[in-house]
Order: sequence, then structure tokens, then C-alpha cells
Amino acid sequence: MLTGSSQADLTASGWPATGRIVRLAMYPLVGRERHGDPASPSLVDRIVSGGADALAGPAAGWDLHGYLAEALTSGWPEALRAPTERARDRWLTGYVDHLATREAPSLGVARDPLRMRRYLRAIAANTAGVPTHKLLYDAAGIDRETAVGQDDLLGTLMVTDRVPAWAGSRMDRAVRLPKRYLIDPGLLGPLLRIDHRRALCDGDLLGRVLDTLVATQLRAECALSVVGADMFHLRGANGRREIDLIIETRDGHVIAIEVKASAAPSPADARHLEWLWERLGPKPAAVLLVHTGPRVFQLTEHVLAVPIASLWSSS
Repeated sequence: MLTGSSQADLTASGWPATGRIVRLAMYPLVGRERHGDPASPSLVDRIVSGGADALAGPAAGWDLHGYLAEALTSGWPEALRAPTERARDRWLTGYVDHLATREAPSLGVARDPLRMRRYLRAIAANTAGVPTHKLLYDAAGIDRETAVGQDDLLGTLMVTDRVPAWAGSRMDRAVRLPKRYLIDPGLLGPLLRIDHRRALCDGDLLGRVLDTLVATQLRAECALSVVGADMFHLRGANGRREIDLIIETRDGHVIAIEVKASAAPSPADARHLEWLWERLGPKPAAVLLVHTGPRVFQLTEHVLAVPIASLWSSS
């Protein structure tokens, strides 16, 4: 088992392991590893084989405050082991500082740690969004060439992720920009200098934190899927229709997910999911509205409302 090979991807002149190794993505710890059954099959595989019945009601006690704490605590083992919130914040802040001052310059990707930090902060401010590349590098005060190099580095180091637009045959007018995410929502704290209270006071920020938390859970489930699955997003060309996440398995099954920072979602919240369901040829394996409330229930004829904690709860 070889670990820590991200620098080799960027600096090695040769790579003799081609055809001799299997690469596995190691993401930060997710809810199923922390609160559920990490040995159970992938949630994606369970939904494909059993439909929405694979989603169990969560344990009591999960609410908006709990989900914010789950997100901002981070999934890095070192951060989780920190004895206090202050110690955790220092570890996460040190992680970001190391990326900007040590990792990037040592690889020749960025000469100015301040610009690197500004670019990462711009991505953090737009996590769970679909910003143009120009918006990001203008916000960071860097040129396009520098931004491309930083994007490649942050993706290789698994700090950020670009979720591609879904190219369904009936969605030809969809926006093709990728959706940007931090791999771990815990990095939002040190990058944007926010805490639990600040997120609660800012509706846009709250939605981004929860969307990033859900994407973090589902990214790991896709990686574990035996069937094989990839994650996408969908946004109409005029911005009127948007689906936060679409999981498509290699055998053609589709799981559509919308994330709402509400404990009591209404049928109006499911209108984009219903729109998608009507336009899909082979009907999706599940159409889910993920919320912060306590129970699983049928929201509309085709859309199931599911608490965030159901993503890591076992049946």
C-alpha cells in the first residue's frame, strides 16, 4: 500500500507503476464511518437494487445545529481527534496555511502564498455553486494561467472538486460549467473565518455548507459503489431549473438529489425534481429532496423527502 503520492503526480519525470498498481481515492471521513455502518454496501448500490426503501429514518437528535456541527467539524482524522473546538480550528487553519505556503510553492505551482490563499478562499465562497473561471481568478487577483495551475494542484491534492454538468440527451440546453466544491466542508471555517453562528445568520452560506456536506457523503458512496457511479449536477441555460446533484451509475440508473436547508420542505421545493422526472426516459432509481427535518416522507408523487442523516443511517 502506497500513500501520499500526490506530489509524484506533479513532479515525477517517470511513473514506473503504470499497470502495476490500483489507485483508490481516500476522502475525509464521512457520516457513515462516524455514525453508521461502514461495512454496509454503498448507498448508491442499495438504492439501485432496492429503490428509495434503502433509505432509513435517522437516529433521533439530528437537526440543523447538528448538521452544521457535522460539516464544520471536518472529516480529517486529525481534526476529529482535536480535544477542543479551538484546537480543531488551529489544526484546520494550519492545514490551509501549509497548502499555501509549503505545498504549492514546493511544486512550483504558485510563487505567492497570498494569491494561492485568495484563490482557495474564492472557491470556498463559491462552494456548491457554478461560478465562471474568470469570476474566481478575478476575485483572487490572479491571471488565468496561474488559476489553471492552482486548480490542477488543488484537485490533485483532493482539496477541491469540480462536479461536471450532466449531459442527459434531453438536457441539451443545460449549462456546461462544473459545480465547484471543497472536498471537506470543515475547511470553510478557516478559509471564510466563519463558525456555527455565522452560518446560521446567512441563508446563502447555510445552503452552501449543507450542499457541500451532502456532496461529501455522496462522493464517497460513489467511490465505493460496486456498480460504479459518477456525480454530476444540472442547471438550465436560463438558470430557472437546477438539480443540485445527479448520480448516474455505469448501467444507466439515475439518482437525482436536491438539498434544502429546511426542516419542513413543501411540494413547491420539489418542482425542479418533478420537472426532471417528467423528462427522463428511463425513470430514475430515486428522486430525493434532502432536508434537515427528522423523518422520511413522500413529498410529492415522485419525490421522497429524506433527512441528511438518512444518507449514513442503516436500514
